[in-house]
Amino acid sequence: MTVADTKQPKGPSSSKEVSTKPSVFVDGAAGTTGLGIRERLDQQGDVTIRSIADDKRKDAGAKRALMEEVDIVILCLPDDAAKETVALIDSMGTSAPKVLDASTAFRVAPDWTYGFPELAPDQADKIRTARKVSNPGCYPTGGIALLRPLVDASLVPSDYPISINAVSGYSGGGKSMIESFENGTAPAFELYGLGLEHKHLAETQLYSKLSRRPIFVPSVGNYRQGMLVSVPLHLDTLPAKPDGADLHAALAKRYAGSTYVSVMPLDNAATKGGRIEPEALNETNMLELYVFASARHRQAVLVARLDNLGKGASGAAVQNMRLMLGLPDAAGLA
Repeated sequence: MTVADTKQPKGPSSSKEVSTKPSVFVDGAAGTTGLGIRERLDQQGDVTIRSIADDKRKDAGAKRALMEEVDIVILCLPDDAAKETVALIDSMGTSAPKVLDASTAFRVAPDWTYGFPELAPDQADKIRTARKVSNPGCYPTGGIALLRPLVDASLVPSDYPISINAVSGYSGGGKSMIESFENGTAPAFELYGLGLEHKHLAETQLYSKLSRRPIFVPSVGNYRQGMLVSVPLHLDTLPAKPDGADLHAALAKRYAGSTYVSVMPLDNAATKGGRIEPEALNETNMLELYVFASARHRQAVLVARLDNLGKGASGAAVQNMRLMLGLPDAAGLA
């Protein structure tokens, strides 16, 4: 039985005909992630999208009344606003909807379920039964996908000194960054987060099962969307002395049968001429993982490719929403 079977719209704002579809309220639908979620939901005919008038968005009473009528609320708000809305939901008792938060406010909170269904074999089931799910960050999605299976397989020790490098399109940088690139005032490329305090570090370390804090160096390029996350490894410094095939096999085993995560063939270094670009998965919820290895030099580079607005944000949110509502995979994701 899904949530839709047990919770129906009610109250004066309900339609005359009671819908059997689960209902969704996207709070903050005007931002990049919210717009992406709405676009994906518009392609799916098995959910009802509920909205609140612009002049009521900050009216706690109006928001509460709407949230009492829906099955799930997806929050696309700044951290502080997300915390306020979650406090309001917590005060609703048995009438509270499920909540999926796309901010960084609750990603390492112990009473929230992390919304990366491919994290572990039982993670999707945890998301299905959870009332509160935190949607992952875009960079952590790539980093965790690469590292967690290798830590679990004891190929990479939890205290190994990991460095993560990444490049994203500018759409993930917020309103001011988007405006600077689109009006031509931004540089063609830049590193940032060089104070080593990037907000994605905490979840990357926690869900990769790393006891040593990794070094993370993000960057942004002058293109709208698409992401590469890379992790270099000196293979002889790893206790198990793995080769590229060992790393690839551990990743392939973890993601075997996955709908959205693909471990690409090990020989891609040759077929791609030693190059990979970030935009190939744009407008999808797909995540590709690569192992580029040199037997001669005993070195490897792990690479994750994804759309920072897809599997890195809106696509992941819709994937999680469907799990939470007991719905199957749908169009608009892959």
